[in-house]
Amino acid sequence: MTVNLSAKAEALLFAAGDDGLTAKQLAFLTSSEPGEVIRALSELENAYRSTGRGIRLKEMAGVFQLVTKEDVADVIRKLVENPTVQSLSQASLEVLAIIAYKQPVTRVEIEDLRGVKSEKPLSTLSAKGLVHEVGRAEGAGRAILYGTTKEFLNYFGLKDLKELPPLPEEHEEDADADSALFSTGFRENAQSGV
Repeated sequence: MTVNLSAKAEALLFAAGDDGLTAKQLAFLTSSEPGEVIRALSELENAYRSTGRGIRLKEMAGVFQLVTKEDVADVIRKLVENPTVQSLSQASLEVLAIIAYKQPVTRVEIEDLRGVKSEKPLSTLSAKGLVHEVGRAEGAGRAILYGTTKEFLNYFGLKDLKELPPLPEEHEEDADADSALFSTGFRENAQSGV
């Protein structure tokens, strides 16, 4: 019995879980050409879209994943009851906003923009997997540089950083303007449990 490429891709994506797989990885694992894999993924996506299934195929930053559909999210939430689904605090949202738009950025740069210490929000965001160390700054002390993760994109339903809402026109240098940006769009997404 020959298993078609869509079924192989579906099984591999299921086994990969949250990590997902790129088309190149799927091509390697199935001994197929990348173009064939893309066609198989398109077939799979259409099959999920045309039936009353609870999952769908999602591409995020070039990585494909099987994810639950939004209309069954409440059922999954009841099952998981995961404390990491809770919404982010205002301080965490502010820090996350600064990192998302200014990455790579150091803790000191974040604190300069916010005007307050940011160790706890950074720790919370790191624990939730939304930010991580992306390197070290040049110069004295070699401060840690922070950037967003793939989980950040997933949490806010973004394919890549280009989908972030544009920053408002800056007519004045005001740290409050930076933090206010995240009080709106990011808070809405975080509270909706995206």
